[in-house]
Amino acid sequence: MFQPLPLFIGLRYSGARAHRFFVSFITWVSLLGVAVGVAALIVILSVMNGFESELRSRLLALSAPVRLSAPDDPARDWESMAPGVAAVPGVKAAEPYAELQVLAVRQPEMLPLLLRAAGAAMRAELADLLVEGDVRALDQPQSIIVGRQVAEQLGVAVGDPFTLLVPTVTGGELPEARLREFTVGAIFEAGLQEHDGTLAFATPATLLELGAARSGSVGLAVQVPDALAAPQIAARIRATLAAGTVVTDWTGEHASYFRAIRIEKTMMALILLLIVAVAAFNIVAMLVMVVTDKRTDIAILRTLGASPRRVMGVFLTQGLVIGWFGVALGVALGVTLALNVDSIVPVLERLFGFRVMNPDVYYITRIPSELHWDNVAWIGGAALVLTGLATIYPALRASRVAPAEALRYE
Repeated sequence: MFQPLPLFIGLRYSGARAHRFFVSFITWVSLLGVAVGVAALIVILSVMNGFESELRSRLLALSAPVRLSAPDDPARDWESMAPGVAAVPGVKAAEPYAELQVLAVRQPEMLPLLLRAAGAAMRAELADLLVEGDVRALDQPQSIIVGRQVAEQLGVAVGDPFTLLVPTVTGGELPEARLREFTVGAIFEAGLQEHDGTLAFATPATLLELGAARSGSVGLAVQVPDALAAPQIAARIRATLAAGTVVTDWTGEHASYFRAIRIEKTMMALILLLIVAVAAFNIVAMLVMVVTDKRTDIAILRTLGASPRRVMGVFLTQGLVIGWFGVALGVALGVTLALNVDSIVPVLERLFGFRVMNPDVYYITRIPSELHWDNVAWIGGAALVLTGLATIYPALRASRVAPAEALRYE
């Protein structure tokens, strides 16, 4: 079968066992370095994707993916608008929502809270975050759900009463404070200080009764099947509404969280990619030593008529085989580990007697992993490019070996 000469000799060199021990050792170190770097990069990015997905689910459990409001028209009839918004392609449900800034009082503590309406869809999401009580407690009059840090700061438990100071505006546009007694119906924990220490939930009727339409904000909460498609669905909704309606989605409201995660992922990828770069430098060193060791063979090939380009192809082939085999091994190892993190971590914890995510410190007690194949593709591609670049200098050096100079002392 036809086989190009550079490919044939390069493959023979790659599989030969006649290398000196040090050259063979560097070869294996280079191959394993590439594999470990690629595998580590895939696993770390998969774990960070898992944490990002966990954070996103917790944020969306406490707010709608898309929200509609009209700051200049507080008296708008949102109930009548809900069916029209729900008919927009991609919208799962639309229901009224309201928010109101209040002050929780339980002597001697006072704590500012954001009281948010929990409709049917919000209750279903909120139920997964409860640590005490039941979401059905909202059906009882004067009952609200508070965050865990709110409960700790106020010193309340499920069933305990406390007071809300609600700022309102009188008919004469004068500020007025109203006091209302409430009972803690349940306690939630999202694992985010900004939410656990500032949020509370009540029924939409309770918010409207407290004056959310005058002193807070009201509108529609829109649920979508795919949270990642929220910006596109928000644009569709915006196109169907009259001017004056503000349409926002969760990617804008929580942009700082995900911008921080994106920066961390980028920096982590660059740092771990250095492992592959170091392994690529090892490939350079290994091939330079092979070229030095094979000077006689190179000279014989040249005297038999092989062109410098063919000699260069021999060592390009050898370097690419080593580098790409390491990349393939790393991708296989990384994908396997990323898909089985949930099974591997408990085994390591039992083996070494420690907890990676200590429940006394972290709210998330497991390491989530979410493998994205596009990440695998660019990691593998970047590693292939680095290992390919590493073969160029040694191959050029081999192509410039002078036959007479190499055979002078042989």
